[in-house]
Amino acid sequence: MSNDLFFQQALPVIERLEKAGFEAYFVGGAVRDLFLNRPVHDVDIATSAVPSEVKQVFSHTVDVGIDHGTVLVLQNGTGFEVTTFRTESSYSDFRRPDRVEFVRSLYEDLKRRDFTMNAMAMNKAGEWIDPFHGRTDIQKRLIRTVGSAGERFSEDALRMMRAARFASQLCFSLDAETKLAMANHAPLLGHIAVERKLNEMDKLVGGPDRKRALSVLIETGLYRFLPGLDGQEKALAGLAKLPLEKLSAGQVWIAAAYLCSHDPASFLTGWRMPQKRIKHIVQSIRTLKQLQADGASDWLLFQSGIDAAVDASAAAAVLAGKEADPQEIIRRFKALPIKSRQDLAVTGKELLQWSSRPRGVWIKEALEQTEKAVIAGKLQNERMEIERWLRACNLL
Repeated sequence: MSNDLFFQQALPVIERLEKAGFEAYFVGGAVRDLFLNRPVHDVDIATSAVPSEVKQVFSHTVDVGIDHGTVLVLQNGTGFEVTTFRTESSYSDFRRPDRVEFVRSLYEDLKRRDFTMNAMAMNKAGEWIDPFHGRTDIQKRLIRTVGSAGERFSEDALRMMRAARFASQLCFSLDAETKLAMANHAPLLGHIAVERKLNEMDKLVGGPDRKRALSVLIETGLYRFLPGLDGQEKALAGLAKLPLEKLSAGQVWIAAAYLCSHDPASFLTGWRMPQKRIKHIVQSIRTLKQLQADGASDWLLFQSGIDAAVDASAAAAVLAGKEADPQEIIRRFKALPIKSRQDLAVTGKELLQWSSRPRGVWIKEALEQTEKAVIAGKLQNERMEIERWLRACNLL
């Protein structure tokens, strides 16, 4: 969907609010991205109408954040978040305001936002409201807070991670005052939930300029308040020097866990990652180490699985200063006679039936030896052939 279409779809919401006597504007990231000519994924609307008034104007609404002034307006099957102009009180938890107060002033609403590039608004005619010179900063490719950087980061410490993330996503630099305030207020990140830090870190390593962003984490000292990274400045600096643009976001995490920890599982658990994700990264690092030691054997590809093999080979290539060739890994994996134990023509149950031995670890060992023989081309993956081979090798 084109950017223009997103705004056109939301236009009737603004028009109806204005017809009812209220102010309404496009705000936030959508306005920033429109100016940057980046894809717009959703459109937010700010209005002078309080939530009860918004609900009177529109018949189909959902209270998605009513305490903070946000109502989801359903318009022709599409939802648009409409938020009342507001000011915010102190932030005792360094993350959320203790109290929100609704106001009728757009300026007061924009004044509470994090960075100048996010503190712009646009009316239905496409005219910009930019009291904090966000467009100028965008043109300078500069990340600068609205007002005092120290105050903005004291209100919401996660904004410091957002600044680093925007450096990666937008390829922007930090304003000097903003960068200094991040260094001075870095310890406040300790108050932020790990899950929120992970969300920002995922976006950071997924951006096109993750090298710049990692340097921001180092130079401001933010890294010391991120899980598993305190004391890892040298490793993190080494990561930032790699050609990370050749890696996917997931592969950057593999390289990071490999370089920054002797115990990747504990490192990733500290980030509160889902177990499935941790398992994949740990398996990829195990494969990476075997690739470094012995190269990419067919047996290693089989043990690793295609996903871990591709990710590990990409990370290993970058660490070694070489070009990765994922298509070669994929070709070799597809050529394997079996891709997993489920493809083997026999099961542990059949081994028990063929043998007079009691159930035990020998079953697992016999199946693994069978897999190795099949992968090496020494044995056909056929039930009767496998039984004969197992008996000949005294594995039953």
